[in-house]
Amino acid sequence: MANRGNSGYLWKRNSEGGSSDSYNPPASSNSRFQNSREMRDDHSTHNYYPPHATSNPPISSRWAGLVQETYPPRRWTNRRGAYKNHLGFHGSLRPSRFSEKELFESMEHVTEGINFDNYDNIPVEVNGDNIPEPIPEFSEEYIPKSLLDNIIRCDYRRPTPVQKYGLAIGCIGRDLMACAQTGSGKTAGFLFPIIISMLRNGPSKAPLPDDYGDRYFPTCLILSPTRELALQIYQESQRFCYCTGIASAVVYGGTPMREVLDSLRSGCDILVGTPGRVKDMIQRGILGLEGITHLVLDEADRMLDMGFEPQIRDIVEQSGMPRNRQTLMFSATFPDEIQRLAGDFLIDYVFLAVGRVGGAAQDIEQRVIYVEDADKDSYLLHELENWGNGRILIFVETKRKADILQRYLTTQHFQAASIHGDRSQADREDALSAFKLNRVQILVATDVAARGLDIPDVSLVINYDTPQNIEDYVHRIGRTGRAGNTGVAISFINENNRPIARDLYDLLDENSPDFWIH
Repeated sequence: MANRGNSGYLWKRNSEGGSSDSYNPPASSNSRFQNSREMRDDHSTHNYYPPHATSNPPISSRWAGLVQETYPPRRWTNRRGAYKNHLGFHGSLRPSRFSEKELFESMEHVTEGINFDNYDNIPVEVNGDNIPEPIPEFSEEYIPKSLLDNIIRCDYRRPTPVQKYGLAIGCIGRDLMACAQTGSGKTAGFLFPIIISMLRNGPSKAPLPDDYGDRYFPTCLILSPTRELALQIYQESQRFCYCTGIASAVVYGGTPMREVLDSLRSGCDILVGTPGRVKDMIQRGILGLEGITHLVLDEADRMLDMGFEPQIRDIVEQSGMPRNRQTLMFSATFPDEIQRLAGDFLIDYVFLAVGRVGGAAQDIEQRVIYVEDADKDSYLLHELENWGNGRILIFVETKRKADILQRYLTTQHFQAASIHGDRSQADREDALSAFKLNRVQILVATDVAARGLDIPDVSLVINYDTPQNIEDYVHRIGRTGRAGNTGVAISFINENNRPIARDLYDLLDENSPDFWIH
């Protein structure tokens, strides 16, 4: 006799009246349910395993040439209902037509510019013992096929210098301190070797504490200074981890804890977060770091500038993180504070410098205009009216000025949005989305958007308020001229900018003759 339970599927009754281990789908069912019995046998503590979890969804025509594979079942763990695949990770190995479109077809990324070949001429300094040869190309000789497929889907054709050396150094497990020009592809430069290492070696084998309870134990932790940068790294990790079985998640302040927990409910292998939120989750008993095998500190100089050093040291030194992990540090500058941090966190590391440390990309034409504060609006309108099409990023010094200037530009019939630290997380994401999707041409920003954000195809950066130190200047203008594309940076200066004058002149002199002062 058969019984149709609440699920609507038929279950076979045995002679004793109980449910047997076999599951008989309806007659109209197709072969995609054929593995249900094997799935149930692997999960004896569960009487029902959803049929959709065993399905092999149709592959979109875009990937019709890829070989379809069978996928071993996922195994349930006892932590917050998370489950693992046969690799020991928490992600899916199955293609999904919806995910493919969401991750790749709608993605915006910086394509290779006309000067991409010049990357091969950028000076590269590598110091350390037993330095490996750089990886010359993206191929199966160096990269597992599941990751290589995603690299191809993202239209990455050849590695940048930081990726060539980052892959070679990271894949052999060495610690790395890298200083690279902004826009040089460093996010992929640390994600690629981490994913490769995880696919080759599996999750951490470190024993968990006896009282682990309901905590999550990621294999990789990536710390970044801002919410926007953390979200950007997470989105990149989703693309590169697609169908590899590795799951990523992102946590940052400004979002309710319930939403954070929902994002972790299926488990995570790569966790991207800001130092404050990560420390808070450790203190709440939600996150454990005993299983970390890879640690990344991205924009390390910016995190120190923002006062995150105490939180970073607590996370790395006081939270049970294994000392024998691999640590990768990335920074645009290499001041004394970063050198001390590298000395404390890195072991037998390789130092990599691509281009001049703290320098600007050679593909940016820099212009400096002397303008009194009272005349900045009129000069700005002149530049905007003569620019034409293309995304424009304007930097100001204060949050109040960002809103005032955005409203002023709107009254002058320019499509503009603003972003700064006092805006809610939802408002900041909406403004960035509108800018990336060309719903507005101009984004007015404070330094919250200056570091690390990969906003595609910014053609012009204007320093309405030029910063007082050269590091912030370099990061601001680095929003244009990315991946070999050309860009223009215009800076308004006056007597208030004396602190940066000498360093700015030296930087401009390096790029001669591609700058002018008016």
